[in-house]
Amino acid sequence: MIIDLLTNVDLYVPMHPRFAAAAAFLCRADLASLPDGKHEIISTDVYAIISHGKGRGRPDSPLEAHRHYVDIHYIVEGDEVIGYSPLPACKTVREAYIPDRDIEFYNDAPQSWLQVKPGMFALCYPQDAHAPLAGQGPHKKIVVKVKV
Repeated sequence: MIIDLLTNVDLYVPMHPRFAAAAAFLCRADLASLPDGKHEIISTDVYAIISHGKGRGRPDSPLEAHRHYVDIHYIVEGDEVIGYSPLPACKTVREAYIPDRDIEFYNDAPQSWLQVKPGMFALCYPQDAHAPLAGQGPHKKIVVKVKV
């Protein structure tokens, strides 16, 4: 998992051929005014999910992992806390892999908790089990999904 400021996003573009499209979307001038929901960037290869909500807290934020997408969690407003564990450390499946959602959940506790503030992003590869929405307050966030 990588956490950094959006102002540094161009450093990560060479890491994947579709990261340029994801970075361009996150750097849009009108990003904060886009409505909640799914926004296609490159068909199903790169898309964003914009949402407002309230964090669930650490106990109600299970670890999850994806097999076919990298997640880029960008915080627009509020604070976010994301749990992290390397996927090989996850031993207890909570909910088996759901192919149409590209997600699997685990009962294991995250090895660390990371605060992600507005203007920051967390980049989660398939080997990064992560527990998003573990903050307690309101937030607006964008998750860009990039097919690997």
